[in-house]
Amino acid sequence: MGNIVAIVGRPNVGKSTLFNRLTKTRRAIVMDTAGTTRDRQYGKCEWCGKEFSVIDTGGWVVNSDDTFESEINRQVNLAIKEADVVLLVADVDGGVTEFDSEVAHLLRQAKKPTVLAVNKVDAYDQQYGAAEFYKLGLGEPFVISAENGLGTGDLLDEVCSRFRENAPDEDGDELPRFAIVGRPNAGKSSILNAFIGEERTIVTDIAGTTRDSIYTRYNKFGKDFYLVDTAGIRKKAKVTEDLEYYSVVRAIRAIENSDVCILMIDATRGIESQDLNIYSLIQKNKKGLVVCINKWDLVENKTNADIKAYESAIRERIAPFTDFPIIFTSATTKQRIFKVMETAIKVYENKQRKVPTAQLNEKFLPLIENYPPPATKGKYIKIKYCTQLPNTQVPTFIFFANLPQYVKEPYRRFLENKLREWWDFNGTPIQIFIRAK
Repeated sequence: MGNIVAIVGRPNVGKSTLFNRLTKTRRAIVMDTAGTTRDRQYGKCEWCGKEFSVIDTGGWVVNSDDTFESEINRQVNLAIKEADVVLLVADVDGGVTEFDSEVAHLLRQAKKPTVLAVNKVDAYDQQYGAAEFYKLGLGEPFVISAENGLGTGDLLDEVCSRFRENAPDEDGDELPRFAIVGRPNAGKSSILNAFIGEERTIVTDIAGTTRDSIYTRYNKFGKDFYLVDTAGIRKKAKVTEDLEYYSVVRAIRAIENSDVCILMIDATRGIESQDLNIYSLIQKNKKGLVVCINKWDLVENKTNADIKAYESAIRERIAPFTDFPIIFTSATTKQRIFKVMETAIKVYENKQRKVPTAQLNEKFLPLIENYPPPATKGKYIKIKYCTQLPNTQVPTFIFFANLPQYVKEPYRRFLENKLREWWDFNGTPIQIFIRAK
């Protein structure tokens, strides 16, 4: 494992702004509302040839009216445990508050290498206010402005000097990414926590708890990939606060960056129009698909006939693309969740599948001879050769014909169905092009 830096501090001191600056991304949502960040966010930062991970945490709160308070504090404690260096961020305008003293006390007890950053020093004469932070007993405070980057270089020098030596860096960017998507409250965070066996994301019964897209690396049982928990995507008309708008955009971006999407559907509510909208997003972005019917433990008196009926209802709503796996799960009882993971990996492999050209022609040419595309305007269409394109996002096949413009959609679907029948492309979209030879 590489080194890990955790950013902690009370709410609204600019932790997420600093996180975004260090990771050169906009992954963490930044607003003037205190308590915007709830889950831990992970990102990569590189400084002077050293690469390390950065964790952004929710603001440390005690006795506030925020329902998420105890959860956030637990997340902060976890981050402190995980980190090699802790970056305590304070706000120069607010001066030293009891919160700051409390967190500093915890950090001194934990004997963690800690660097103190005093943020929001946007004007030159504000830096003198930083002196009072010496009383936290964490050494020299670094004056920074996360907003415009002042002082972050010196801060990073100090952080890097505190690292353990020879921590090998892992590079996981080539790993498959599985995004868990769906409507709010379908159980996306619960299933993520069930997968990795720890409370990585905050779970409450309140729809819309998750706001950021949370990346988690999973490597157990010989499997290695990233899981992305996203905010629930709800109808445009229902998106009230700005925050939620950002979350939805974030979730959509997570779909774009993933390889396979695990679409969570709440078994107690069935498939709704919003699920179909999310599905069409997945389809448009040409991603692999695993459909997960969650909360199956809450369905009363279920029989095999129910399962069949449920499956066919879903396939009917999502038609014409029906070649995808459906799994009935329960995140709370952990029923069949391992199967979801195995299936997602299988779909990812199917998406990478390459069919040798010789095999394709051997199967398809006799078939096309027996069932040629219907003649149009007295012209006969001949397909002489087919091949799969290399290095495409989804399996893409080209059929060379003398009159490609006359090959209609139903015939393409016929070719696609044969491809799916002969080779395993379960869960992945296929593209078929007819070109002039």
